[in-house]
Amino acid sequence: MADTDRPETIDAQALDEVVRFTSELIRIDTTNRGGGDCSERPAAEYVAEMLGDVEIEPTLLERSPGRTNVVARIEGTDPSAPALLVHGHLDVVPAEPADWTVHPFSGEVRDGVVWGRGAIDMKNMDAMVLAVVRAWARTGVRPRRDIVLAFTADEEDSAAWGSGFLAERHADLFEGCTEGISESGAFTFHAGPGARIYPIAAGERGTAWLKLTAHGRAGHGSKVNRDNAVSRLAAAVARIGDHRWPVRLTPTVKAALTELAALQGIPADVDAADFDVDALLAKLGPAAALIEPTVRNSANPTVLEAGYKVNVIPGSATAYVDGRMLPGGEEEFHDTLDRLTGPDVEWEFHHRERPLEAPIDTPTYRAMRAAVEHFDPGAHAVPYCMSGGTDAKQFSRLGIAGYGFSPLRLPEGFDYQALYHAVDERVPVEALHFGVRVLDHFLQRA
Repeated sequence: MADTDRPETIDAQALDEVVRFTSELIRIDTTNRGGGDCSERPAAEYVAEMLGDVEIEPTLLERSPGRTNVVARIEGTDPSAPALLVHGHLDVVPAEPADWTVHPFSGEVRDGVVWGRGAIDMKNMDAMVLAVVRAWARTGVRPRRDIVLAFTADEEDSAAWGSGFLAERHADLFEGCTEGISESGAFTFHAGPGARIYPIAAGERGTAWLKLTAHGRAGHGSKVNRDNAVSRLAAAVARIGDHRWPVRLTPTVKAALTELAALQGIPADVDAADFDVDALLAKLGPAAALIEPTVRNSANPTVLEAGYKVNVIPGSATAYVDGRMLPGGEEEFHDTLDRLTGPDVEWEFHHRERPLEAPIDTPTYRAMRAAVEHFDPGAHAVPYCMSGGTDAKQFSRLGIAGYGFSPLRLPEGFDYQALYHAVDERVPVEALHFGVRVLDHFLQRA
């Protein structure tokens, strides 16, 4: 079937379902508090039921009871084509109801907006995928290539019970997959009056969560102590927090800078020896926010632990740092931390995952761009690198190139990125309708 002959399958039922599924998934509390404290099973059973209703056979997989993943495969029409992975996580970060305008697990639909934890990150995408594949089943549509669906546990912690477990223990379920799509891309970014950008992720910084430990001599708080562990740790933490990391431009970031500059008519030669990325970012206006976090490695102190009484100098002190590494920047990161911590503070990786870089000169990436621009004429899809990470890191171990593509058309003033892990997380109904149409269009043609 030629691409131009492929039907648009999103009907009124699919549009109703994507809103209902988003709301009902939000009502299933899958809060991940870390350290194994989560149960995704009720949401996984919900997803499995929605797939089974239209004769898509789900497989439920657990590393331990309650930490449930769902995997299913939809057969394509071209057996020679590589398979495409479409994945989304079922867990969410904690939410304190007293801080919210509506209860975070109500899934309330109010004034054309679905409210609740997971509305953006990322039960909305789970719902869009379910609505699309159910529409295909009702109308007899099959995609060109096999589509492997994965609804995962534990993305909001270490992924050990989710995508890490699946990649390690069940790689056979992803046989033939060469590319994958998931969260954090293809959302409307308003770069100025009438300027709509849809950043599609083709890279991620690597995760480098660090544990710092300082040892010293315990003693009375009133005495002179030149071996104070708290002082040693505090000095190292201050050096890390004050450090200005050097510029490191990856191919994805260079492409993003080039395209964003061109859209605004700003001359930019990102390969020039005297190229000043900070000067260009200053000219890009709001669009700079997409790029600024990914032109350097980073390390942000986040946790301090020491002592138990004000008049007792403890013998040790601990800190945690959220570090992020760009592709190719791992050695620089390691050497810099050695220098910044100094001889009196030890550091180690508390959790580490690789940085990613995916090609943007592929038919799949062009199909993502085309699908977005088809449904929002006049907008521009551009590549970008995520500052954080997703389950694509774990699936990359299977040779799967990962992209951020969970399309949403958002109104001006709606700050999508600010709602991640934030109070009053929500998603417009019209954004969900746009998303299912774009996903249907793309997945049939990918």
